[in-house]
Amino acid sequence: MIHVADLVRARGARASLCVVRDGRVLLDIGVGGPPDALFWIFSASKPFVALLVHQLAARALVDLDVPVARYWPEFAGGGKGAVTIRQVLSHRSGFATARGFAGDALTMTDWPRAVRAIERARVRWEPGSAAAYQPIVYGHVLGELVRRVTGVSVASLLSSEFLDPLGLADTHLGLPASLWPRHVPVRGYGLGGPPTAHLVNRRAVRRAVIPAAGISTTARDLARFYSALLDGFAAPAVTEARRPSGDPVVDRTIGTRIHWAHGFQLGGVGRPMGRLSTSETFGHNGSNCCIAWADPVRRVAFAYLTDRLVSGHSAAAHLGEVADAVLKACD
Repeated sequence: MIHVADLVRARGARASLCVVRDGRVLLDIGVGGPPDALFWIFSASKPFVALLVHQLAARALVDLDVPVARYWPEFAGGGKGAVTIRQVLSHRSGFATARGFAGDALTMTDWPRAVRAIERARVRWEPGSAAAYQPIVYGHVLGELVRRVTGVSVASLLSSEFLDPLGLADTHLGLPASLWPRHVPVRGYGLGGPPTAHLVNRRAVRRAVIPAAGISTTARDLARFYSALLDGFAAPAVTEARRPSGDPVVDRTIGTRIHWAHGFQLGGVGRPMGRLSTSETFGHNGSNCCIAWADPVRRVAFAYLTDRLVSGHSAAAHLGEVADAVLKACD
């Protein structure tokens, strides 16, 4: 694992990396700061809310193949009446944003306002016909569904279902004010990087409940989470969240080939999970800034968090290089 650590240090970013295999920590390093620093993990947050929905399905509290509007009638506005929960989970709901990406970003800290925008949003494609990633509204749709069905906020349910049972004391959907001194500011580069960093570095954003992007955590906690999933925690929910939604496709929002499951991205398609990853690998990328995944074949859980937000393919290539170095060391 020496080569892995060298790759991380050579990039020059503030970073944290944790690799766990069969419950044994193989690597746990912090670069440019302590290992308990709290990183904003962008879309690597999404599997948490998706797994909550799958937990509800496993308990027969929701049916993934019925319209979201069955549980949330106002969601049907804008031609969304037939959009199913499964289509949302697999990014095939027919709409990628509610008010455009910038509009969604500006309202993501205001839950009622974000929900109203989703209710008014119109479908752009026939639901189920195309993969179109939902960067922000994914979490508000699934989070509001959770609230409608259980009467409990998504942050509270996440704590009681996952974080507390697994002892993930350093994972937060909405960063508590007392932990602000441990947060890691994002550094943005290239087109779109600086304004995005400016937005997500605001206290109001870090403290807000934004299920699609707003978890603050450590690499150690995130690797422990994926290790627990490999060990059978929430097994029925994980099985369904890992189920492929189809073949790898070029996503209409991202313009990149992705193999979508129902809450996770799957490996076997190269960057950023690595060329050596298999289709059994499941996890999620976070703006090529942070990533976490689990390999059930090699029994490896991986979490790599950085403060560097860079546009273009170089960041994804770096994540893939680090992943391949880990996988090669484990083979």
